[in-house]
Amino acid sequence: MASDLHADPILVRPLQETTWRFYVVCGVLAVIVIVGVAGYVTQLQNGLAVTGLNDKVSWGLYISNFVFFIGISHAGTLISAILRVSRAEWRRPITRMAESITVIAIVIAAGFPIIDMGRPDRLIHVFLYGRIQSAILWDFVSIFTYLTGSIIYLSLPMIPDAAILRAKYRLGRLREFFYNFLARRWTGNRLQKMSLEKAIGMMAVIIIPVAVSVHTVVSWIFGMTLRVGWHTAIYGPYFVVGAIFSGIATLLIAMAVFRKVYHLEKYITLKHFRNLGILLLVLDIVLIYFSLSDYLTAAYGSETQEVRWLEALSTGPYAFLFWGTFIGGFIVPAFLLGMKRTRTIPGIVISAILVDIGMWIERFLIVVPTMAAPQVPFDWGVYQPTWVEWSITAASFAGFALLYAIFSKIFPIVSMWEVQEGAEAPSEVPAPAGQVNA
Repeated sequence: MASDLHADPILVRPLQETTWRFYVVCGVLAVIVIVGVAGYVTQLQNGLAVTGLNDKVSWGLYISNFVFFIGISHAGTLISAILRVSRAEWRRPITRMAESITVIAIVIAAGFPIIDMGRPDRLIHVFLYGRIQSAILWDFVSIFTYLTGSIIYLSLPMIPDAAILRAKYRLGRLREFFYNFLARRWTGNRLQKMSLEKAIGMMAVIIIPVAVSVHTVVSWIFGMTLRVGWHTAIYGPYFVVGAIFSGIATLLIAMAVFRKVYHLEKYITLKHFRNLGILLLVLDIVLIYFSLSDYLTAAYGSETQEVRWLEALSTGPYAFLFWGTFIGGFIVPAFLLGMKRTRTIPGIVISAILVDIGMWIERFLIVVPTMAAPQVPFDWGVYQPTWVEWSITAASFAGFALLYAIFSKIFPIVSMWEVQEGAEAPSEVPAPAGQVNA
């Protein structure tokens, strides 16, 4: 495959040319990350007392961020794995964007449980003294498995691209190290090509149930706890659908950015945005249904604790976030995506941004109000995040964007061999009897 591949200059140019704007953006993101690191150092020195966490609300922004980033990691699972298994040809230009989102998001998410512990030196105790009955131990195991599988699934399709970049371009020692590491023995012969495609297909089948199990286990941490607002069987499918929902939204935003910055209009077209927009709309409707089912079930029972929890969400201190999320994060995107007039690239991207904002707030509303709700006759807990938590939160988003930008400068963000194979595929199909290929 290496011998017959060619590199489109449009796809290689971002690796060869770096503008001053890229350095400015990366510099700003790096400063935000540094501020977050300073906040975490402050927390290490002084303990969790510098945060807004307390004896009543022991989970806050950190766990909200953890659930959110685990959610957006499902972008790679849906776009690359499911669409690869279903042989959807339009997926080819966006598979690598989706797969890289998965790995980077898992890396960011995996740090938050450690940050939330307050004493990272005690992490080893989870494995030495953890009980198999604990959903938290299941979570650590599933995330490690998911990260390992996702790295393999991201790396395999990069081998042919690494081979051609190694053979035809000189892009610096660091990048050549990665190319040599990935394509060390790759020559592109028929046997290697068949083995690679088989391996990618096997990983696509494996990674789907692994990804579903990861967010199901995350939901069980909440759902298997006897707290009002959490103890419900709907959390498993609700979390999985919400994860794919936010993952697609994140991918759409990434597609819009790379399409504009790297001039990829030839590869990332309106068709890709509309196809993903339709998927986003379907998942939006499913989430609205799940939400209404969950809240209506709690309200209809009229149990005292659940009524107080619902009142806090709908008319109490969390009402602005609750209604803002439901209307701005669910209803408005549904209208934008459902109407043909607004199902344009700007309309779809705006919907994706609203969805991501809404889903982050929705994660916050899952964690904090339930923690604050009294389980015994005491007052409600109060939680006000401090600058330490906000700085670490901002650093996580900046770190995600920074790692993504750096990745796009090491490897082509559009898989060269996949789009080339997709372009050549029609010519390999024999014409029906009585017809001649154009």
